Amino acid sequence: MTLSMYQASVPVFKQMLGGLAGILAKAEAHAAARKIEPIVLLQARLYPDMFALLRQVQVACDFAKSVSARIAGVEVPSFEDKEADFADLQARIAKTLAFIDSLGAAQIDGSEERRIVTQAGTPKEKVFTGQAYLLNYGLPHFFFHTTTAYAILRHSGVEVGKKDYLGSY
Repeated sequence: MTLSMYQASVPVFKQMLGGLAGILAKAEAHAAARKIEPIVLLQARLYPDMFALLRQVQVACDFAKSVSARIAGVEVPSFEDKEADFADLQARIAKTLAFIDSLGAAQIDGSEERRIVTQAGTPKEKVFTGQAYLLNYGLPHFFFHTTTAYAILRHSGVEVGKKDYLGSY
């Protein structure tokens, strides 16, 4: 049995973004119950040189939408990084999910050899095949940021576990 590019991408992004939305809801409830200003959690980070929770969520969404768009051969939608609270982050996740839901399997399947260029024309330019872009670049980066968001919240005392991280499958 073969695994299609669509099966290896869109359902994975949807599952993990659902988990991310769930842990953010728990974080918001945690802050309210303990009378913690939400900004404290939103700006929490694991180490000073790492992105804060808010930015981790933005970047996770960016990878989900950009990887899906590029392997589908469509323009990557631009989302302004203006989120300031949990509701804004939930809206960004919902907007990301709506975009990737708009992509059909027919647009993505067969993209294994599609030429993907990131940061074209810059010293950081990288050229990938669609399959290498998804499996060796896009998914690892996406998982890094979703995992780091989870770790920040867990480290901050929010009662989340692996089941929350994984979301529904």
